[in-house]
Amino acid sequence: MNLQNLIIRLILLNFAVFTTGVKHTENIALYFDIVMNEKTIGSLKATKTNKNSQDYYHSSTTVKTKVIRNITVNYTYDVSFENGQLRKSDVNIMINDRPHAETSTEWRNSEYQMIKNGKEKEVLQKPIDFTTVLLYFEEPVNVSSCFSEQDGTFNTIIPLGNHGYKKINSKGKENIYYYKDGALEKATIDGGLASFEIIAKK
Repeated sequence: MNLQNLIIRLILLNFAVFTTGVKHTENIALYFDIVMNEKTIGSLKATKTNKNSQDYYHSSTTVKTKVIRNITVNYTYDVSFENGQLRKSDVNIMINDRPHAETSTEWRNSEYQMIKNGKEKEVLQKPIDFTTVLLYFEEPVNVSSCFSEQDGTFNTIIPLGNHGYKKINSKGKENIYYYKDGALEKATIDGGLASFEIIAKK
């Protein structure tokens, strides 16, 4: 595998957007810088809105870097909750303006039906009340796992004390999240050969 493909894989694996049951109804917009080697290589905007008793989360992430040639990765997450339960999530990933991956999960007929890159995946029957996107908005107090909208798998969350939490994904990658006043302040992302930070804008 060449260096360019490796960097792309690291970005895709580790910049996946990151809840306890939905509790608040106010509209919120959060902004983050994505930093590698003390250089800002991207940005992230995450919003929460409430409409017709449902909470809607949208996040848009853009990462630009250069390995032999310029690479631009765009993530879009659209996630909805009702009464603290995941109803629907759609994840789209573009690389250099070309479709790369798409995952959709929807609660229908008392189970979650998932489609990943056009193919139906396994059905999940247990209701989901915590997904990765809400790690931006709420400190995961007393939460031991979260659902990854991108991969359709469950990640483990381990409290570290002092408002820090370790998230371990299905591939064993570990990311650490730090909170202040209940909101995400910084995340350290383990990319294997490279590490990244997601830092809240003041």
